[in-house]
Amino acid sequence: MSRPRGYLDLADLTDLVRKGEIETVLVSFTDLYGRLVGKRFDAGFFLDSAAEDGTHACDYLLTVDMEMEPISGYTLASWELGYGDFHLIPDLATLRRASWLDKSALVLCDLHSDTAHSMVAEAPRSILRHQIEAAATGGHTAKAASELEFYIFETSYRDAQRHGYTTTEPAGWYIEDYHMLQGARVEKLLAPLRRHLRDSGVPVENSKGEWGLGQHELNVRYAEVLEMADRHCVYKQCAKELADQSDMAVTFMAKPSADQAGSSCHIHMSLWSGGDNAFAGDDEFEGIASSDTFRWFLGGWIAHAAELMPFYAPTVNSYKRYLAASWAPTKLAWSYDNRTAGFRVVGSGQSLRIECRIPGADCNPYLAFAAALASGLDGIANRIEPPPIFRGDVYAAAELPDVPATLRDAVDSFEKSPFARRVFGDPVVDHYTHFFRTEQRAYERAVTDWDRKRYFERI
Repeated sequence: MSRPRGYLDLADLTDLVRKGEIETVLVSFTDLYGRLVGKRFDAGFFLDSAAEDGTHACDYLLTVDMEMEPISGYTLASWELGYGDFHLIPDLATLRRASWLDKSALVLCDLHSDTAHSMVAEAPRSILRHQIEAAATGGHTAKAASELEFYIFETSYRDAQRHGYTTTEPAGWYIEDYHMLQGARVEKLLAPLRRHLRDSGVPVENSKGEWGLGQHELNVRYAEVLEMADRHCVYKQCAKELADQSDMAVTFMAKPSADQAGSSCHIHMSLWSGGDNAFAGDDEFEGIASSDTFRWFLGGWIAHAAELMPFYAPTVNSYKRYLAASWAPTKLAWSYDNRTAGFRVVGSGQSLRIECRIPGADCNPYLAFAAALASGLDGIANRIEPPPIFRGDVYAAAELPDVPATLRDAVDSFEKSPFARRVFGDPVVDHYTHFFRTEQRAYERAVTDWDRKRYFERI
């Protein structure tokens, strides 16, 4: 298969630099939140040095909070350890144009320890790579897609911040799910977004209006799981920067408003072997022609969902999305082509796949994909049977197990999970437990508009 438009190799980049068409190369990786961080290189210097030797960045980047404050209590990096450097190794297979920026290219990196000379286990991309290696030992590759939803606002980011994010103007004023008229009103943002993603190595399928005021979804083509996680991160960065350039804003919060639909990141995943979908088969299972691999992968994914929940729902806000009749799942159940279920099986034959509807748009895709893949692989290894298929309205089924209700509950389960410690390792589980608890404590200390409205006068 030919490379998508926008991908570059070093010969391509050299030629574009010589012609003056590329002057800057963004050398990036994601922090724990999934934000791209890194450096902008002169393109000539990147070719002369960084393409082969990489670069360095302070190791505090995997131990900061949302405000970039260094947080104590991590063993990976701290004031006591002097906050040294990570070695950023460009993955040249990710080198691409960043067509939404002037004369720019972008490459994603793996993080290596300067002392151990090995991948940093706690880095999100490393965690996914380890699960890809585990799949390969069983003769499988994983393919995935992430369906990201987001809200568009006519208010700029700067103005939104200036007013405490309380007076943002939605780009739509009625529910526009699939409506073409309201969608046309935001083509000033979405058309360039589709075009720039296409031209930057992120093949686009389509975009559509969603169920909230100004809410939209843009889908990109599925790919092998690491490439899909990379596409996801480039997509989010491109969307935010294009909005910023247009004095608009987009948000990937899971639940930006109490009276509006949440934004999801539905994950579609399948295993492949020898060029064929390993989920396809001739066995009949709950009316689905499938293989044992499919059945056990589904069983493992469901069985471990609750204990790996922070990798799907990483913030306090994430859990405000899980409401009945909201299109977000509230129960750990599976069904065929049923949007009330947390796990929705779709397709047939070579297109057979599992859609997990639990993750929100705020997830870090490397962590969410790693959790899904680790769970499914354990299902295969231990022949975990899924629960019986559910037919009907999952929201109304009181007997089914609930999706975890709060970040605190989810982190408690994650920290105590023998499975998480076995597949990710104690250092990773301890690192992310501390990260998620830091986020939880920040929320518990905050005084919000809700507090003031409820208690200022009447308490």
